Parts: sequence; structure tokens; C-alpha cells
Amino acid sequence: MIYTIIAIFVLLVIILNQLKRKGIKQITTEELKQKLKKSDIQLIDVRTKGEFQANKIKEAKNIPLNELNSRWNELVSDREVFLICQSGMRSSRAASFLKRKGFQAVVNVQGGMSSWKHSQ
Repeated sequence: MIYTIIAIFVLLVIILNQLKRKGIKQITTEELKQKLKKSDIQLIDVRTKGEFQANKIKEAKNIPLNELNSRWNELVSDREVFLICQSGMRSSRAASFLKRKGFQAVVNVQGGMSSWKHSQ
């Protein structure tokens, strides 16, 4: 069990380093809370519909990662896009996808809903 946790942590560190190189901004859930208080942001939750219904941020729009390829055009490309999932892994994949589609301001929420839950 401990080896699995260590492997996941190492994988997250590698992914986050790759995202920084690709121009994808990283923020914490605390920073996201501040953004939500100050303005109307484009927050996309890429978890499954079931996960989203069980625990969601009311300002978030649910576009599951497996639907993003067919639904990315629902997003406003000239606005900052904040992405969240359960842990940060699916949202990092979604962020890379949107960058390839030409989105300039893509932000990944580190730690995802797991961190959001613990900071409530």
C-alpha cells in the first residue's frame, strides 16, 4: 500500500513538472476559493457524472474527461479555463488537451476535489 502511495506521488510530481513546461498554470484549492469569491470564472470539473453529482462545486460545469474531445467547443477559448478532477491527474490531461486546441489560459487545480474537501 505504501509503495502505491509513493508511486502515485512521484507520478503527480512528474506530471506537474511537465505541465509547468507546457505553460499550464497550477493553483491550489485555496487559490481557487479566492478566485470564486472575486469573479465569475470558467470552472470545468472533468470527473464522471456520478462523481460530480456526489460532491461538486456549485460554480463548476461538468464535462467528463472522456467527453471533452466532443464538448471542448462549449468552452470560451478567450477566457481563463480552470480544470478540476478528484486528484489533479485527469484535469492535467484535460489541460494539456485544451492547450493543444489553442486555449492560452489553462489552469489546473492541484489536488483536485480531494484537497477541496479537506480545506472546507
